Amino acid sequence: MTDTSLNSGAAAPGGIGFSEKWLSVWVALCIVAGIALGTLMPGVFGFLASLEVASVNLVVAMLIWAMVFPMMVNVDFASLRHIGDRPKGLLLTIVVNWLVKPFSMAALGVLFFEYVFAPWIEPADAQQYIAGLILLGAAPCTAMVFVWSQMTKGDATYTLVQVSVNDVIMIFAFAPIVALLLGVTDIFVPWSTLILSTVLYVVIPLVAGALTRSWLIGSAGGRDNAEAAVSEFTGRLKPLSVIGLLATVVLLFGFQGNVILGNPMLIVMIAVPLVLQSYGIFAITYAAAKAWKVPFNVAAPCALIGTSNFFELAVAVAISLFGLHSGAALATVVGVLVEVPVMLSLVAFANRTQHWFPKG
Repeated sequence: MTDTSLNSGAAAPGGIGFSEKWLSVWVALCIVAGIALGTLMPGVFGFLASLEVASVNLVVAMLIWAMVFPMMVNVDFASLRHIGDRPKGLLLTIVVNWLVKPFSMAALGVLFFEYVFAPWIEPADAQQYIAGLILLGAAPCTAMVFVWSQMTKGDATYTLVQVSVNDVIMIFAFAPIVALLLGVTDIFVPWSTLILSTVLYVVIPLVAGALTRSWLIGSAGGRDNAEAAVSEFTGRLKPLSVIGLLATVVLLFGFQGNVILGNPMLIVMIAVPLVLQSYGIFAITYAAAKAWKVPFNVAAPCALIGTSNFFELAVAVAISLFGLHSGAALATVVGVLVEVPVMLSLVAFANRTQHWFPKG
């Protein structure tokens, strides 16, 4: 999830920035605003929905890039030289993010929307919500994890290694895993659209971020000033990032307003498997790290990175694959609503239980 501070600086050590703390509130307000505006101005939202090329909505694409780009600038691939340091935490991150989380999310989606909630959900709609959950499960957190790591006094360099490795894997693994899981749940996968989405929302922003970071470091006049230059640059972009996020929420719920008003419990039903997935993945990773005697400053970020989601990518791909009005897009946005309070509760739990682990 993207670090969406409204201020120009990072969250204070051991704390969380104002907008991170209240992100769920902003999202909830934008949900209400989106539903109201969609009901009052259906023509405007219909026009915005028509602005697309090759199944990519141009308005949403710009908003997604605004969210993703600052986060990609923060990724330092030079940190990959530390990939061999303390391999236990990195191995747990890779296994949980790519071999456990996508499949457990798909299983929970099927369980709830094909069985538990089946009496209240049309089968076609159920498949859409499952697809949205799969997209969230296959997109591990890329930037907000830096905030969670900081709040648990995690090893910043090691967290950066974990994020960088995840980004590299995501380039190659995201599309195949999503295609596999969507196929298992009998949802047609337009491969060309899925690959195009991965290129648009992962590869291009990642390359642009790496080039921008390289330019900033080169212009800083020395490595000592490099991180300050990068932090200052991304800090100036953070208001744009949060505006992009909130505008996307308004748009998506504007398109989904009639569906939600007709079934207000839908948001709760989508949230249930997401909450269970979050606490379950954290419990698995945290317990494995404890059993393996991973130091707390590695174990906590390791568990938190597996729990959080790169929802910006999930939203963008859901829109590209299934459309702005789809249940899949709605499910990915609900992920934003539940993530922050869940993650804050897990950070608090981790800090209370750090004595379970050896010190780093």
